[in-house]
Amino acid sequence: MRNMTRMAAALCFLLSALIAQAAAQDFQKSYRLGPGASINIRNVSGDINVRGYDGDAIVVNGFKEGRDQDKVTIEDQSSGNNVSVGVEYARNCNCDASVRFEVQVPRNTRYDFNKITTASGDINMNSVSGDILAHTASGDVTISDVSGKINAATASGNMRVKNVTGTVSARSASGDVEVQITRLEGTGNMEFSSASGDVRVSAPGDLDGNVQMSSATGSLRTDFPLQVEKSEYGPGERASGRLGGGSRSLRISSASGNVSLLRTGTTNF
Repeated sequence: MRNMTRMAAALCFLLSALIAQAAAQDFQKSYRLGPGASINIRNVSGDINVRGYDGDAIVVNGFKEGRDQDKVTIEDQSSGNNVSVGVEYARNCNCDASVRFEVQVPRNTRYDFNKITTASGDINMNSVSGDILAHTASGDVTISDVSGKINAATASGNMRVKNVTGTVSARSASGDVEVQITRLEGTGNMEFSSASGDVRVSAPGDLDGNVQMSSATGSLRTDFPLQVEKSEYGPGERASGRLGGGSRSLRISSASGNVSLLRTGTTNF
C-alpha cells in the first residue's frame, strides 16, 4: 500500500512538471522545408540557441520570461520556403520581459540563416550547415561545428567561432574574438576585428590570401611567413603579405589588444 502511494505521488509530480513545462512554452511550431530554405529569428531581449539534430523538421520553441511577459507577442510571419519568427512588445512598454528561442534544425540539411539577431542576449549555434548572419547588440556569440559562410558580430560581448568549414567574418566592438577554421572553402574575403579586445585566429596551413594584420596598442604573433613590423611612432605592430595565390582579402585588427594568426592545430581556444 505504501509503495502504491509513493508511485501515485511520483506520477502526480511528473504530471505537474509536464503541465508546467507546457504552460511555460509560449510558442512551438514545426516546419518541413528542404535544403535552401531561409531561417530568420529576430529577438529583442533574450538568447537565441540554434542546434542541429537528427530529426527531419525545423522546430522553433519560444519561452517568455519576466514579470511583464504578457506584454510580449511572438509572431510567426513564415511563408513559402521561409521561416520567419520575431517578437513584438506592447507600445511604450518599459517591460521586464524577454524571450528565449530554442531552435532545432536537421543537422545534415543546408539552410540559409539569413538573420539570427537579438538586441540584448547571447547567440549560440552549433552543428548546422549553411550561410549564417548572426548579430547581437549586447551579448556573446558562440558558433561551433558548422559548415558555410559566417558573418557574425556583437557590439558588446565576446565572439567565439570554432571548428568551421567555409569562410568567416567575425567582429566585436568590445570583447575578444576567437576563430578556429578547420578547412577553408570558397574565396570570400574575411575580416576579424575588435575595438577593445584580443583577436586570435587559427587557419589551415594552406591559407590563401592577401593578409593585413594590425594592432594599435598591442602585439602581433603569427607562424605564417609574414613580416611583423613595429610602429615607428608609439606602440602597436602590423604585418602584411601574400600567401599562396592571394585569392581573398584577410584583415585582422584590434584597436586595443593583441592579434594573432596561427596555423590550425598549433593553438587551442
